Amino acid sequence: MTDTEPRTSGTTDGDTTPDAWAVLLPDERYQAERLVHHDVLELTGLPAAARPRPGDRVAVLVGEPLRLVALGRVARAGVGGREDPDDPQSDATAGALVVTYTRGALDEPVPVDGPAPDGPVVALEPARWRALADRLGPPPARRTWLVSLDLPIEAASRAEAVRIFWSYVQELGPRELPAFVSPSGDELAMQAFVLGVEANQDPEEDD
Repeated sequence: MTDTEPRTSGTTDGDTTPDAWAVLLPDERYQAERLVHHDVLELTGLPAAARPRPGDRVAVLVGEPLRLVALGRVARAGVGGREDPDDPQSDATAGALVVTYTRGALDEPVPVDGPAPDGPVVALEPARWRALADRLGPPPARRTWLVSLDLPIEAASRAEAVRIFWSYVQELGPRELPAFVSPSGDELAMQAFVLGVEANQDPEEDD
């Protein structure tokens, strides 16, 4: 993988701050990132010593076993930020670390050799970051998918049924509701997903 983005941080006279970092996600936060698409990863409550600067490169890892789940760059706090109740590190009094995703492997994390970082944010040697980035390879080709969510709703009118539908969606979300996805033009290949993974919805197949 090549890194062609212009650097907005790095070493200056008297400044030896590394421009590559590893962010180690707790498993519960990693699972939350897999459920809903986000353009950024926002973490709060980090140690004061961990202060990557805007433009620094980031490898996002999850542990046990250690795997690479995304690459990104540090953005200025408040850029693309979001409230996330699934953030187990939430601390409203601490500054946020905002990472804009540039390449993701959330569904198929890449195994990583070596020990896990000894903290939530750890400086990396540029060569180590490059080795991690190269393991992802080129991004896969994108295609069109058909995604649907069907719920039987009892209501007095169509408008009321729609309101109840969205109430269910907001209340239950991707942790409980099955979404059905198939490649465009191949509806027979439809598969249900719950919690970001394939889920069998045919009770006869469970017997």
